[in-house]
Amino acid sequence: MVITSIDIQNGKVVQLKQGAELVLQRDNAVELAETFDTYGEVAVIDLDAAMGKGSNAGMIKPLLRKASCRVGGGVRTIEQAQELVSLGARKIIVGSTAFRANGAFAVNTAFLEALSKKIGRERIIVAVDARDNEIVVDGWKTRTGLPLVQSAKAVEPYAGELLFTGVEREGSMTGIDLEPVRQLRAAVSCLVTAAGGVSTIDEIEELAALGCDVQLGMALYTGAITLADAFVRSLNWKKGEIQAVHDGIAPRSSALLPVIAQSVDGQVVMTGFADREAVAETFDRGYLCFHSRTRDTLWMKGEHSGCTLKLIRMRADCDRDALLATVEPAGPVCHTGAWSCFDTNRDYTWRFLQSIIADRFRKPTPGSYTATLDDELVREKVREEAEELCAAAAHDEIVWEAADLLYFTTALITRAGVAVDEVLAELDRRHKK
Repeated sequence: MVITSIDIQNGKVVQLKQGAELVLQRDNAVELAETFDTYGEVAVIDLDAAMGKGSNAGMIKPLLRKASCRVGGGVRTIEQAQELVSLGARKIIVGSTAFRANGAFAVNTAFLEALSKKIGRERIIVAVDARDNEIVVDGWKTRTGLPLVQSAKAVEPYAGELLFTGVEREGSMTGIDLEPVRQLRAAVSCLVTAAGGVSTIDEIEELAALGCDVQLGMALYTGAITLADAFVRSLNWKKGEIQAVHDGIAPRSSALLPVIAQSVDGQVVMTGFADREAVAETFDRGYLCFHSRTRDTLWMKGEHSGCTLKLIRMRADCDRDALLATVEPAGPVCHTGAWSCFDTNRDYTWRFLQSIIADRFRKPTPGSYTATLDDELVREKVREEAEELCAAAAHDEIVWEAADLLYFTTALITRAGVAVDEVLAELDRRHKK
């Protein structure tokens, strides 16, 4: 998997050489997060907090609902980690605090154990940043005397993943030092993400062959590597080659991986197969493409029918040999005319209800009741339906009145420009508090 970096300092997205020398800066953090999320998780790092020079929390919080984010930099308490998870962070990166205990440099097992109990081991990433195979902390400024591999093994029981950065090469575009990565991979069984100096697509493929993910910063921002190329090269095509041989297709040029397409509501709508060309074309066009096994050619779903699948994001599974594409279908997906290749009916979700209401507001038609709901009327109806729901007693009556209230509430928030996903995100935040 390819992880993208959004490092923040003084309210700007920056790239630093070895954590000190400013090389470039950007102002478009939200835009970057939305773009990067198409390809994989986004690592959002508060450099000021990591160095004890302040906080960019206000800038970071909006990013957590725009992308699948792992957040780090100055996370020193369990309460901080819990708050970030409640705001939408998928994972939490801890560094300096993991290697300070009782006023000395040592693995802080008490903190890591307590953190894993609170937010779950699978959400914890420990940053094992190293210089000359020695753990460094405080934004890479302080040497700890702790050996890299031994320390990594000590924190593994409390972490679902390790993030290794070879500080000597970070931001230098001189290539990653693979030897410490090999040592880490051999020493631990948890996920390992590597960073520091990655400058070529071949290095990404080498890291993938080791079973490691890659975190991209400088190479991405300078254009030396594109995310589409990085994603394609990080996949396990060797398994696809084996399957291709079984299917009687020549290996290498026609390795195929299964692709599962699901709507933004989570409903699986179809499956297919993709080779390298199809995955690259998907990113290039922004619509899901496949490789036809019967015709042995590239095809884009809906290219002729108009029932396309607009790509929202693509993810590889843990073995990198299967893909999950989240898409927005433009119409029925199955060639039979059904919404899904697995079911004839579309699930009626709250998001789907809002899409219908929004469409009626955008394109009012004669006789449409929804189109008549101005701000004053819709608020009046919400109050009315809430009272009727509270007065309802029989089961069927409660169902009826609840449906009315949900409909008018959805109309109200739609007119106000509030998305259903924002409401669900707030409920999710409360649940995780």
